[in-house]
Amino acid sequence: MPRLERQLRKTINLKGNVLPSSNSKSIIDYTPSSSSMKEGEQIFAKEGNKPLALYKKNKGTLSKVYLSSNGNQIVDKKLTTNTLEYKKRFIDYRMFIHNFQKDLDTDELYLPWTGVVDTASLKSSTGYLTPFKMTCHKLIFRPPNLTDNTDNIVFAIKKIDNGDNTEDAVCNYTYSTTFVDFTSITIKQSDWSATPTINAGNVAILTIDASDTGITTSAMEFFITSVWRVEVEV
Repeated sequence: MPRLERQLRKTINLKGNVLPSSNSKSIIDYTPSSSSMKEGEQIFAKEGNKPLALYKKNKGTLSKVYLSSNGNQIVDKKLTTNTLEYKKRFIDYRMFIHNFQKDLDTDELYLPWTGVVDTASLKSSTGYLTPFKMTCHKLIFRPPNLTDNTDNIVFAIKKIDNGDNTEDAVCNYTYSTTFVDFTSITIKQSDWSATPTINAGNVAILTIDASDTGITTSAMEFFITSVWRVEVEV
C-alpha cells in the first residue's frame, strides 16, 4: 500500500497544474514569470495578437511553446536545425551585382545582371529572367569621384512580360541630393514611385539615367548592388 501511494503522488506531481491556484481563469492574458509559477506547473497564456502559448516550469526553468489553430507557427528568436527542407514555398532575400565602368552621359544605361557589360539597350547580360516573384527590397549605389556631384540620376525598374517583347515601366526614383564621392546611397522599397515588383516569368531590367553629360568626364567604376525579396515556389 505505501508503494502504491508513492506512485500516486509521483503521477500527480508529474501532471502539473494548468493554472496557478490563485488564478481562476482558464487562460491568462499576460506573460507569466518563473518566480510566479510552481515547479511542474503549466499555464496557458494569450499575449496580445500572438497565438495561444503553453508555459511549463521544469527544474526552475520556464519553457514555452505556441499552439497553432491554422498550421502557422511562430518562433520568437533563433531557429536552429540540422536539416531544413521546404515542401511548398518560402521567402528569402537575394542579392545581385550590377557593377559597371563608364563615362556617364544622358543616355539611359541598362545595368548588367551578369558580368560588367553596360549597354544603351537591352541585351542578354542586362536582363534577368525571374524564376519567382521578386520585389526590390533596396538598391545600393556607390558613386566614384564625380566631376559634377550636383547632377541628378534617375534609377528605373522595368520589365518584359512573359509572352511579349515590350519593355514596360514598373517604377523609378530620382536622386536629386548632392552626391558625395565614394559614399553609398540606399534606395529603399518605399522610395520608388510604385511597388517595385516583378512577377515570375518576366524579364527584370534596371536602368540609370544621368541628368547631364558632365557628371563624369572619363570612364569611372560604379558599384551597384540590389537586394530582392524573393517568393520561392517549390
